[in-house]
Amino acid sequence: MAYWAVARLQPRRERLALHCLGLAGFTVYLPRLRSERVSHGRRIEMCPPLFPGYAFVSIELQWSKARYAPGIVGLIMNGAGPARIPDRVVAEIRSREVGGLVELPKARAFRRGDHVRIKRGLCVGRLAIFADMKPHQRVEVLLGLLGGEQRATLAATDVQML
Repeated sequence: MAYWAVARLQPRRERLALHCLGLAGFTVYLPRLRSERVSHGRRIEMCPPLFPGYAFVSIELQWSKARYAPGIVGLIMNGAGPARIPDRVVAEIRSREVGGLVELPKARAFRRGDHVRIKRGLCVGRLAIFADMKPHQRVEVLLGLLGGEQRATLAATDVQML
């Protein structure tokens, strides 16, 4: 009876590990994430692993061949044997794939007038109103200070939606 386990991969040797596990007869699943970044004004689609340094391996009989395959640091163990990953976990990850790449749900974007809480900085914990999105992942918020509303520009990671 086959079950899923997790193999820890050597850095920068993922291809070798997946190839050697495949040659040894193991079914291997390395989920990749769809992400984009901007370089020199152009959008570049990246395909990094969803779990860097780890891959799912389907174990049928002997797991020791997987443990000692080239490119493998080891298996995630649960006592004397590999830890079993429920099939529904792998199925859920596969159900999120579009075109072979996992697409995570996108966070809701800020809209003008949204109430936000400041997470870092001098005004930590204060409530503010989202005013505008600025370049370089910055946001402009309206803070109630000095008897009126004052504009402040913060990093987008420094505010959270309420």
